[in-house]
Amino acid sequence: MTVLIGGIVVIAAVLGGYVLSHGELAALWQPFELLIIGGAAAGAFITANPPKISLATLKQLPKLLLASKYSKSLYLELLSLMYQLFNVIRREGLIAIERHIDDPEESEIFSRFPMISDNKAAMDFICDYLRLMVIGDMTSYELENLMDVELETYHHEKLAPSAALGKVADALPGFGIVAAVLGIVITMQSLGGPPEVIGVHVAAALVGTFLGILLAYGFVAPLSNAMEYSAAEEFKFFECIKVCILASVNGMPPQIAVEFGRKTLNSNVRPDFYELEECVKGLR
Repeated sequence: MTVLIGGIVVIAAVLGGYVLSHGELAALWQPFELLIIGGAAAGAFITANPPKISLATLKQLPKLLLASKYSKSLYLELLSLMYQLFNVIRREGLIAIERHIDDPEESEIFSRFPMISDNKAAMDFICDYLRLMVIGDMTSYELENLMDVELETYHHEKLAPSAALGKVADALPGFGIVAAVLGIVITMQSLGGPPEVIGVHVAAALVGTFLGILLAYGFVAPLSNAMEYSAAEEFKFFECIKVCILASVNGMPPQIAVEFGRKTLNSNVRPDFYELEECVKGLR
């Protein structure tokens, strides 16, 4: 939603200031300039990136219009799930958790937390490392190193669309200049014509530069930054899971293990101690 609001503010400020300065909006309507800039940018984007990155970028852009799913309620559910899993391990041993992680769709524990069980990446991450705890003889340091390698790879993959879009933003002013140069070429062809015709062609050429810069810094670069922030939110989600699991591996009681995870969260989504305690009491 903030992406949509920001775009409206940019358009209102730029066009509003232009109109208040007695500018004619019709002069800015240059669809062929937009075709040159947008088409060249799209072609360069397709050339520069593998299909996987291009498709991932197109999938992520609509999600920016929605509110972030990484809310306090999601983290309360995550921490409650981790507490429940750790509590089973503490009371019944590691083997008791095996049936839950081998078939999470049928697990009565996971079914109580739909926001987490519907997240395939999170479920795979949780189940994989709980499985390693069951079948592996790994120290907490070895487990942490493995988690860091996986999360670094995952985060890099999630940042790729943002980086690709950022490069398009860097190129857009250049494509605006291309459109402007072509407009000047057309102007030179009309030098023998009436002054008003030459003026129209010059205006169209200048609009090309204007559109390239506006699209770059008013829309595409902010969208790239928003995608980067979204990837950082997702990374924090997995970091919370990682810290909880490592605390449990190091022998912390379930409530202390999830407290470790709570402390990793950003202040705007972090439940306080008593909110988490109330959720844990409900599970008991």
